[in-house]
Amino acid sequence: MKNVTIIKHSKLWFSISGAIILIGLIMMLVRGLNFGIDFTGGTMMQVDLGQTVSVAELQEVLAPYNLSPEIVHAGADKTEVIIKTKLSINNEDRMAIFNTIKTQYGLEDGALRSTEQFGPAIGTEIRNRAIMAILGAAVLMLIYITFRFELVFGLAAIVALLHDVLILISVYAIFSITVNSSFIAAVLTIVGYSINDTIVVFDRLRENVKREKNKKYGEIADMSIGQTLTRSINTSLTTMLVIGSLLVLGVDSIKEFALPLMAGVAVGTYSSIFIASPVWALIRSRKARKGSYATN
Repeated sequence: MKNVTIIKHSKLWFSISGAIILIGLIMMLVRGLNFGIDFTGGTMMQVDLGQTVSVAELQEVLAPYNLSPEIVHAGADKTEVIIKTKLSINNEDRMAIFNTIKTQYGLEDGALRSTEQFGPAIGTEIRNRAIMAILGAAVLMLIYITFRFELVFGLAAIVALLHDVLILISVYAIFSITVNSSFIAAVLTIVGYSINDTIVVFDRLRENVKREKNKKYGEIADMSIGQTLTRSINTSLTTMLVIGSLLVLGVDSIKEFALPLMAGVAVGTYSSIFIASPVWALIRSRKARKGSYATN
């Protein structure tokens, strides 16, 4: 694809991303992120109902206990349910809840597969390790891209990387989607996917900078994006088709991972085209004290 004009409208792309991140930050300040029990601590019960029961029906059965539970199906036939609540429930109350389910569906004592309690300390450890992993990955990527390309490419890639993480967190804040360990795994996967997409564009940028010495940086960036745009779109579409099938046909636990992964792939593709390359052109233009291609 040729004759694209991405850099000319860089302020628009930055404004769109900035608006989403700002709304997300406001929502986080107002109501916070919807953390699951992986982070807040709570109680989990897994019960074999011997039949497929809808989440709505089971929530109605458990309504007297005011658990505000998160319920997902498990097992090949979806006859088991995993009930998660942010409340810390002692053993006596857990047995009372199970007895209610047992009576409702005529179960045996062995239908209670497992019960677990989580402390908030576990969630804090998961969060801290995730932050350290993202920061560590960002530093290593900056070192690698600086060595492989140059520092300006590395800085632009890190900006795009932070953009992807902030956008994904903002989407979760805006729509109050539960943040759990699957979200953390998806974020770390997206970090790798996004940087791969960005490097493809940067590799073409580096070649074009050497070849097109008389062109402005914005023009070179547009040319490079145009040359890699079809590849970027096709790669993302095929990836999203696979993730989409998991989102539609997978079990609930897989869907929890597929949702942030699909959103992240879309955001990663967007940032490699509309964020990383314009940031590179902006830095290079200012550094060279040229008026790059109307980035104003």
